[in-house]
Amino acid sequence: MNEEILGAVALGLLLCQGAASAILLSRLVKGAVRRPPLTPSSSTPDRSRSVSVVVPTLNEVDRIAPCLAGLSQQGNEVREILIVDSNSQDGTRDRVTAAAVEDSRFQLLTDDPLPAGWVGRPWALHYGFLASAPESEWVLGVDADTQPQPGLVASLIAAAIEEGYDLVSLSPQFILTDLGEWWLQPALLMTLLYRFDSSGVRNQPPDRVMANGQCFLCRRQVLVQLGGYTSAAGSFCDDVTLARNAAKQGFKVGFLDGAQVIRVRMYAGIAETWREWGRSLDLKDATTRTQLWSDLALLFLVQGLPLPLTLTIWSGWGWGDSFLTLQLLFALNLFLVAIRFALLLAIYPSYYREKFSLAALSFWLSPLADPFAVLRIFISAIQTPKQWRGRIY
Repeated sequence: MNEEILGAVALGLLLCQGAASAILLSRLVKGAVRRPPLTPSSSTPDRSRSVSVVVPTLNEVDRIAPCLAGLSQQGNEVREILIVDSNSQDGTRDRVTAAAVEDSRFQLLTDDPLPAGWVGRPWALHYGFLASAPESEWVLGVDADTQPQPGLVASLIAAAIEEGYDLVSLSPQFILTDLGEWWLQPALLMTLLYRFDSSGVRNQPPDRVMANGQCFLCRRQVLVQLGGYTSAAGSFCDDVTLARNAAKQGFKVGFLDGAQVIRVRMYAGIAETWREWGRSLDLKDATTRTQLWSDLALLFLVQGLPLPLTLTIWSGWGWGDSFLTLQLLFALNLFLVAIRFALLLAIYPSYYREKFSLAALSFWLSPLADPFAVLRIFISAIQTPKQWRGRIY
C-alpha cells in the first residue's frame, strides 16, 4: 500500500479508536466504586408477604424444575408465585401443578391469547401483574430458566430499600457446559460491558440504564403508573425498555450483581447461544437509532477490531511499514487486547463452576471470539426477530 494512504488510514483509525478507548475506560473505571455483589439474606418479619412473583412459561419442562425448587426455598417475603403459562404442551403445567401440592404459594395461570402488537414474554408478565394480589408491595418477574438461590428475594428487597430503588434487576451467574458456549458466550456478554456501565454502578442516565428480566423487581405502584408492561408490549428486550421508560418518568432504577443469589442456564450449545441470545443483545427496541449505531461503532472499534488489527500490523512490519503512526496504532490495539484479556478475571465470578471442566478452559480464549460476537450484534441490529421461545411473529 502507498505509504501516504497507509499513513492516513492509520491516523484515522488511531483518532477514532483513541476516542472510543477513552469512552470505554471511563466506563470501566466506575466498576471500582460499584456496589458489591448481593449476598444471600435472611427473611425479616416486617417484609412478610410483600412480594408477588410472576414466572412466564411456554414449553419449559426441561428447564423449570430448578426454578420452581429455588422459588419454593424463598422466605416469608413471598406472598404468591404465579406461573403464567401460555398453553404449554410439553409437561410444564404438570410440573407446576406438582409443585403447588408441596407449596401453596404456587398458582398456575393460563394467559389469554396473545393480543396484536404484543410479544409473548411481556404479555405473560402483564397478565401476571394484573392477576397478582394488590396487597403485595413488590412484583418480581423471574424467568423459568433461572435457578434462584436461598435468600435471593430477601437480599433483593433489602438492597432495593437500602438504595431507594423503585425498580431493580440482577445480573446472574451463568451456567455453561459445552466448549463452544464457554468460548462464545463471554464474548457476547462483553458486548454489554463495553457499551454500558458495570452492574452495581449507581446514578445511570435514563437512556443508559440496564436491566435483566431474568430477575426483575418493581414496586407495584410504579407498574400501576406505567400501565403495567404496556409500554414494552412489542419489545424483544422488554426488560430494558420498561426500565428506561420508568427512569425517564423519574423513578430510581438499579442494576446489581446477583451472581451469588441467582443462576441461569439460558441456552444449550453454541448454535442456540448465537441464534437466541444474539438476536436481542442489540437492544434496538429500547434505544434510538443514533444511539444504537453509536454503540455499535464503539463495539467495532474497541472490541471487534483490536485483535485482528494487532495481528495485521504485526505481520505488516516485516514489509517495512513501521512509521510512527502505525507504531502508535499497534500500541493502542495491543493495549485494548490486554484490557480484554484482563477483563476475563473481572467476569470470571459470573460463571458457575461446580467442578473442573476441560470445556471451561475455552473461556480464557473467548477474546478470540470477539469479532464474531460484534458481528452478531450488527446482524441483530439490522434484522427484526420472526420467532422467539417457540412463538412465530
